[in-house]
Amino acid sequence: MTETTQTRTTPPGRGTKPHSPEYRLAADALRGLRQDLFHDAFAYRPLPRMRTDGPLVRRLPAGLRQYAAWTPHAAVSLAGLLAALGASHEGRMEGGLSSLLMAFLVLGPVLLTLVRPVGAFWCSLAATPVSAVLGSTVWDWPWLPGNFFSHLLVMTVVALRTRPRTAAWMWLLTGVYGTAAETFFGWGHEGTNTMQLLSVSALALLVVTVRHTRRAAEREVTAQQTETAQERSRRTLLEERTTIARELHDVVAHHMSVVAIQAEAAPYRVENTPPELEKAFATIRENAVAALTELRRVLGVVRAEDYEAPDAPQPTLADLDALLTNVREAGLTVDKVLTGAVRELPQGVELSAYRIVQEALSNALRHAPGATARVEIGYVLGGLGLRIVNGPAPQVALEKSTHGAGHGLTGMRERVSMLNGEMTAGETDDGGYEVTVFLPVTTAEAPA
Repeated sequence: MTETTQTRTTPPGRGTKPHSPEYRLAADALRGLRQDLFHDAFAYRPLPRMRTDGPLVRRLPAGLRQYAAWTPHAAVSLAGLLAALGASHEGRMEGGLSSLLMAFLVLGPVLLTLVRPVGAFWCSLAATPVSAVLGSTVWDWPWLPGNFFSHLLVMTVVALRTRPRTAAWMWLLTGVYGTAAETFFGWGHEGTNTMQLLSVSALALLVVTVRHTRRAAEREVTAQQTETAQERSRRTLLEERTTIARELHDVVAHHMSVVAIQAEAAPYRVENTPPELEKAFATIRENAVAALTELRRVLGVVRAEDYEAPDAPQPTLADLDALLTNVREAGLTVDKVLTGAVRELPQGVELSAYRIVQEALSNALRHAPGATARVEIGYVLGGLGLRIVNGPAPQVALEKSTHGAGHGLTGMRERVSMLNGEMTAGETDDGGYEVTVFLPVTTAEAPA
């Protein structure tokens, strides 16, 4: 007989009483305070140099531009020196040591903001009571004029270098210290200035917070614009690939249909056709029909619902004259130059070459209306060379032409990449634009 003992375990968190929302809010606040002002408070975080590509800095001579990057460091140091100069005359005792100590208590935290910003706030807060004890005034309590300006400067610089929540904690701790100093040690002083410091610092920290919020919004907008541009580029690429797939579908389907028809008609053109030959032609026709069916099934998904297959065959270089005539009627003066022995090329190459010329001339109409263009077609041993160049527009056009519905260089590059060709595009010295393409054609690809 076996006895089994079961131990009941309490699920985590089941035995403790759930905390109230106020408790969780206070715990989160204390956790944020510890993270912002206590965790790695004296970590080394040097102030980065200013960028030198701004609109004002770019106008400076090259020799001064490299020093302009240190402008934030110089501004903070200069403000700290002014505060230290005023604090050097606030000591109770006469003599250089007292003035030097008062100046150090003011200048040190300001300079520390350049390398250890959060630690600089604690040093400034700790230097305030020491300066108040060493200083001689009955009006400014607990902030002597030098400490008033120094602490305000420290909070502003630290707020610029950290998150807005840190600025709120600094302002709150400053108010707690000032209120405690006035309440428990304010006797013998006829005037206090904690409220003045809190008011001025609240305005300064509000401006810094607005600046942080604006920059964060600008970064978010920039990121969204970049993502939108990338998405638009991908969509344009997919649309152009879809267009190419449709055209190639029509080209390949036409050829496969011809193969099937010829294979079916071939046995009837020969008398006493051997059975083996008839069977071979039947197999060819069956394979051609099967390939055509699979081609339509696979590539048919790229057709839009409202897409209608063209009645006429896809254009080739033989139809280029009609294209140039239409372009001339649209206002672009264009010439055609042929070099080499004109020959028939694979239909895919001819179609891509025609579309590249069409899109290049469409771009010229949109961006340089009224200009002159030149289309050069070179038949070489290894393939086909294209060069489409246009000059600058004679005058600035207020409205761009809408001739052409392609996607410009994206479509050209896709067609050239599909054929393992090469393409370069760029502006010419006279302000025009040039597109150069080479489409390789091997001997095996050339039509018989």
